[in-house]
Amino acid sequence: PQLFLYSQILIALSKNEAKYATTGTPMEFWAFWKEQKDVENKVRDIINTPLASEKKDRLFRDRFKYVRKYFDALEAEGGREVTEQDRVVHALCRPERLLDLTFHYILFDAGEKKIARYQQYFCVKKIMDRITTIDNMGKRLGGVVWHTQGSGKSLTMVMLAKAIALEPTIDNHKIILVTDRIDLDDQIYRTFHHCGKELEQARTGKHLLELIGGHKERIITTIIDKFDAAVGAKDVKNADPNIFVLVDEGHRGQYGPLHAKMKKVLPNACYIGFTGTPVMKKHKNTVATFGGLIDSYTIDQAVEDKAVVPLLYEGRHVEQKVDSESIDIWFEKITEKLSKEQAADLKKKFATTDQLNKAEQKVMRIAWDISEHFRDNWQSTGFKAQLVAQDKATALMYKKYLDEFGMVISEVLVSGPDDREGEEDIYKENKEGIIRFWKVMMDKYGTEKEYNRQIINAFKYGEIPEIIVVVDKLITGFD
Repeated sequence: PQLFLYSQILIALSKNEAKYATTGTPMEFWAFWKEQKDVENKVRDIINTPLASEKKDRLFRDRFKYVRKYFDALEAEGGREVTEQDRVVHALCRPERLLDLTFHYILFDAGEKKIARYQQYFCVKKIMDRITTIDNMGKRLGGVVWHTQGSGKSLTMVMLAKAIALEPTIDNHKIILVTDRIDLDDQIYRTFHHCGKELEQARTGKHLLELIGGHKERIITTIIDKFDAAVGAKDVKNADPNIFVLVDEGHRGQYGPLHAKMKKVLPNACYIGFTGTPVMKKHKNTVATFGGLIDSYTIDQAVEDKAVVPLLYEGRHVEQKVDSESIDIWFEKITEKLSKEQAADLKKKFATTDQLNKAEQKVMRIAWDISEHFRDNWQSTGFKAQLVAQDKATALMYKKYLDEFGMVISEVLVSGPDDREGEEDIYKENKEGIIRFWKVMMDKYGTEKEYNRQIINAFKYGEIPEIIVVVDKLITGFD
């Protein structure tokens, strides 16, 4: 394979199908290319323009002389229709596009050579066109990029950083990557680091201010809360218009009040929001805040391109009415296939059912349904599951009942009791239980970072846990 180390783009062509990749790309990651402008007529003109006689003389000479009659006969037949092969050869192999892709849009991710998919290429082009435009206030234009989850949003950000660094009209640039979760901050730091980019991760609000004011660091990662701490620490601002703030999952609610604090510290920066979540009506203010929609790549497009697998929905119904009669009916249903001994053992576990509040009874029944469904359909297949709870107290409740039923092995991954957690007010939750759980986790893992790392790695690469229970973590942007 070393023979092909310097090959930049590999293209597999047939008349009606074409895919491209780089050396070492697994078959399932070879990609389709789609132009975003209609070039059909242009390609048709190119393929149906006869070669000049002197070009034929050079092309069909020596041992290839015998082929000339064949091509002359093809030309004499007249024009032909454009094929997929024609489209992709024109899209990827014309000199200016080939050199652009090779120089700007190939990177190494943890040693793996990767090339931009078409949506990444055109997205970066659109962003660069936008940010090199200066408004009448002397600021660069920003906006929002909506690319569905799984379509390579983080690598698009890496390619954008490279494009900004190579743009001759932008001097002494600085790029700040902003997320709202510690795990996402770590993830985007790793992505850039694996792609060979030198960057600094802000540890505190004070450290963030030092990095923003410094001249050495070109790329910085931070969670948005550190801007809150930075503004509270001292009145510092950097009015440089060559600062680019790339905000991951910029539609989320907590960006609202903190966005103003970012702008206080960086009043002239160019803000670009990236989201994998559909931009709904309620998020239109967010889009306007950033400066409008720059580009979109929907889940339907990604499924059509085979970039992601389709999302399938199966509704599950658990009886909403919770009383002693419905509990008895439900108990009979779930024990009908059990022996008398198994049913008696299960009844002991449900002995306290009448003493539970309605919310907990509902969680218990859903936990049973999930346990049965996973055991019967997915256990030992290599597939795993994610259970999203409405708050931390409910997440711990699910874990309790999943463990009691004993059909699946689960873990809970939540943030600490004092951390920001979506739009939920943690003081409304059963805080004592959460604090007890958190103490056990910290005794076991030492730090929140290590707790996150070990649970996520076990979920990704180990046999257990089979189910991971979360609230806001690992839902958007989880690699």
